[in-house]
This record gives sequence, structure tokens and C-alpha cells, in this order.
Amino acid sequence: MKNKRLIYPLFVAVVFLFTSCNDEFLERTPLDRISTETFWNTENDLRVYNNGLYHLAANDNDIPIMMGHDEGFNSHKWGIWYLDEFSDNIAPRHPRHLQYQQIRAGKFPTPTSSNGDGQWYGYKGWNFVRAINIGLENYSKAKIPQATIDRYIGEARLFRGWFYADKVSKFGDAPWVDRELNVDSEELYAPRTSREKVMDNVLADLTFATEKIPANWGDGGAPGRMNRWVALLVKSRVCLFEGTWRKYHGGSNPEKWLQEAATAAKELIDKGPYKLYSTGNPSRDYNAIHRITNDLAGVAEVMYWRRYQLGVRTNHVMSYHRDYNGGATKSMVEDYLCSDGLPITLSPLYKGDAKIEDVFENRDPRLRQTILHPDDVKFYAFGNNDTRPYPRLAGMDGGQASETGYHIIKVYDNNTAYATFNVSNTPAITMRFAEALLNYAEAVAELGTITQADLDLTINKLRARVGMPSLNLSSVPVDPRYVNDGVSPIIVEIRRERRIELFMEGFRYDDLRRWKQGKKLEIPSYGIRWDDAAKARYPKANVKSSLVNGVPYINVYLGTDFAVPVFDEAKHYLWPIPLNDLSQNPAIKQNPGW
Repeated sequence: MKNKRLIYPLFVAVVFLFTSCNDEFLERTPLDRISTETFWNTENDLRVYNNGLYHLAANDNDIPIMMGHDEGFNSHKWGIWYLDEFSDNIAPRHPRHLQYQQIRAGKFPTPTSSNGDGQWYGYKGWNFVRAINIGLENYSKAKIPQATIDRYIGEARLFRGWFYADKVSKFGDAPWVDRELNVDSEELYAPRTSREKVMDNVLADLTFATEKIPANWGDGGAPGRMNRWVALLVKSRVCLFEGTWRKYHGGSNPEKWLQEAATAAKELIDKGPYKLYSTGNPSRDYNAIHRITNDLAGVAEVMYWRRYQLGVRTNHVMSYHRDYNGGATKSMVEDYLCSDGLPITLSPLYKGDAKIEDVFENRDPRLRQTILHPDDVKFYAFGNNDTRPYPRLAGMDGGQASETGYHIIKVYDNNTAYATFNVSNTPAITMRFAEALLNYAEAVAELGTITQADLDLTINKLRARVGMPSLNLSSVPVDPRYVNDGVSPIIVEIRRERRIELFMEGFRYDDLRRWKQGKKLEIPSYGIRWDDAAKARYPKANVKSSLVNGVPYINVYLGTDFAVPVFDEAKHYLWPIPLNDLSQNPAIKQNPGW
């Protein structure tokens, strides 16, 4: 299996290179094992060393960039499917997902430590930077052509740039290090490097990667190594974040970053080998690739993914996800357009939400491929072939309960959802081509240069897959819910498309932060309508409700510490530095408001 060959061979041997010893005797070149002095000779040496970087990057909590599912027990809390729980898309209530609830509600304390559960996806993973920098200081020792060496340098710099971009997105300034450190290195006691300087270095890393990594490693891509096209998608993602952050939060030259994002995405779209998955079935094609339960090799939309296999690496994520996610929110469900291409606030086709079946009538087909329609229980074998009526809510007898009433089925597979603990091979889609279309459309819209041809190349391809009308630049609808967002209607619609298409793929929370739309997180998480008809239909449901414009809806967190979410714009766009890190190096200083 190619992924097994990629990650595991000789990794233990490579670990010897991450450490050193000062004993005079041991400083002699070892004769019986790999050493820094003897290792860096062949392309295989560089390949094996970088395999170790892939292995480290599979720790989603410490190095949250190339996201997948964590292994075994930890697949209950860390992974790509859960990241939307930080946002207004999903409403978890399970105590094991407390940290998602705290951050979503703006009620999370400054952590003592970043380790383990101290701060998820936080101020940690610096061993990864050390490993990268050791490689970068040694790759050129290999007695092979420079062009070959550059491939592996590019791979390492892709990892480093991506890692630092994540740290900057969460913490602002970050300690830029581009060499191997020791216990006496002055960088260990230095202030954080400014955001702008770090991001200049990140851009240099990502640009080098896109120029030097091959378009095809010849490894079969199952999933193999990240290729040049993946590097372009990473670059477009990072530059789009930075460009919009600087545009809406303030910062120098946002146009440069937006142009870099657009250029990278456009090259991938025009020249890359990827395309949207489609069989011509608008009612199934959107969620089909997300429900593949084993091998994603050869799926033309999937650019990078993580493989799991019994006896090598497994997860229990489908089972945990069905229990812990809580369901999609009213806000999320209401953002889906009607089948005439208009928002529910404008379309005469909208049937309302008096009963859940009405919600799906005349709507974007992606809604029914994301949220469970009561008539689709049999198709999905939902709830382990449950024959009870759905949705089912907390407190009801039997079945799979939801906090909101909007069960998520975008990724659902019944067999793995009820499998024995930690034997599942549910793959993780880390990067897919649809994101490139969305990145390009948003970047050129933010630059003010978007054309109808741009929309036809991007947004309208996504819509065509599910049989939705095209978005026309000459007649963009004006949704009254978003007129106070301070952006043009075309940007509103591109943002909506992004929310719908990339639901549960880890983007929404970061998108709200970069757009400076954190105040949207102050809207409580609601579920289905909860009037007398609903109470009669769902007996014994243990839920609470609040009025929204005079109509009662399930209020997921009413009566909890998170009932009234807050978002302090002077504080919550960045995360706090853990106290232990501050005590070890006070020069890094705490972020504002923490």
C-alpha cells in the first residue's frame, strides 16, 4: 500500500537525526546506524526523511494543517469534520466537545498549557519546525542533481509555510525560526516575529514549493506525496486568508495577497488535472465522494486525502461523529438558496419551516445531501437501519438523537457508524478541487475585477453539478439579511456558496475571522421550529426554545453557560498564548485582551 510506504519505513531511524548528544565518544561517526554524517547522500535518504514530516503532520491537534481524522480514541475530538463546531454551522452539546462550545460562545479561558487538551490546535507543534529546519540544513549534502534536491526542499518549505500560516491566523505574531536551535539559541528567548515579516517568509516558502515540487511524483497518488497542484491550492488558501484579513482588519498591501491567491488558484484551475466529480445526478453527486468509505484514489476532485487501513492506521470517527456533532443550525440551513437561485428571504418558492419537510422543498439539492430529510432514512440506513420516524431529538425514546433536529448526513455511512471500536478505514478528504474554484472567485471579487467569465468558471460549475441556476453578475440578488455586512452583493453570494459547498470541511470559523464577521457568532444556535405541532410530533423531546421574530425554535444552549454567546472584537479574533509559554519566555507577550 503506497500510503504505508510513505509514512512508516525508516521513520524510527530518521528520528535519530532529530536529536543530538554531547558525549565526546558518541560524537564519532557511528558505524552501525544512520547518523547525520552518513545519512544525506541519496534521493532515497531525502525521501525517507520527508516521510517523517508527513508522519508528524498526521497529528491534527499539534499540527492542524494537513487535516484528516485522528487515530483511535482521539478521533472523537480532533479532526477535519469537527472544526465547524467552532462556528455557527453546527451545535454540539457533548461534554467531550466542550472546547468547541467554549470557543464558539466566546467563553474560553486562557489555557495553562498548549499540550494535549490544554489548547486544541493551538500554540504548539514546534518540533515540526525543528524537524523541517534540520532537513533544510542538510538536503544539499546529497550527491544528486540540484533539481532533485529542490523537490524535497520544496516539500519541506510547503510544510513550514503552511504551519506558520496557521499559527499567524490564530495568534498574529509568531516566532519565526529557520534554522536548527539548541538550548542556548537566542531565538528561544526572543519576542515573536511580526505578522507581516512572518507572512513574507511564508509567501517565499510557498512560492518556492509551487516552483520546485513536481506536478506528479510518479507514486500513484494513493494518496502519495503532495504535488505541485496541492502546493498551489495551499498557496491560494493561505494568501486568500491573509489578503482578506489585511483588507478587513487592516494591514499593508492586501491586494498583493489577493492577487497571489487568484493567480495560484487560476493556474491550478487552468492547468491542473483535477475536475469536479459528477455522474450527472444532481441529487447525489455532491455528497457521493464524502461518503466513500475506503479508497479515494482516482477521484478527480480529491487532490489530497488521508488513507486508513486495518492493521496500519484506523479511526472511529464515523461513530463518534454521529453521536457528538449535535446537528446543523437553523442559520446554516437557512443559507441554502431556493431552486430559483434566490435566498429564502426573496424567493416565492420558499415553503417555510412549519414542518421539517417544508424546509427541503424547492431548495438547493445540496441541502438534502447534507441534512437528513425524513424520507431519506431508508436510503442512508440512518440510525443503523432504524424504522422510527426522524428527526429524533434529545430525550426521545431510541434512535439517533440530534440537538437541533437537523441531522448531518453529508459524510454518513451506516456500516462504519456502528462498527466495532477503531476498526474503521473512513478516509479524510484533506483538499479538493472545489476549494480552488471558490478561492479564485472570492479573490477576484475582493479585488474588484470579477467578470461573468470568472463566475462561469467557478461558482456556476459548482451550481451546475447540482442543477442550480447560474449566478449572473448583472442580476445578483440582494439578501436583506446581509446588507449590513459592508460588502457587495456579489461577495455575499460567493461567501454563501463557500459556506454551503465546504460545510463541515473546516473553513467556516476561519472565514468569519478573516472577514471580520465575528459578531455572527453572537447569534444563538437554533434548531427546528418548536411550536405546538412540533411538540406533538416529537413526544418526550427534552429541548428548550426561544422566540425568533415571534416564532419558537429550539435554542440548543438555553440554560447552559453558552446560552448568550459573546464575541469581543478587541480580543476574540486571535487566540490566547498559553500561560506556561509566557512564563518560559515573557518576551513573546500575551495577545490583546487576554
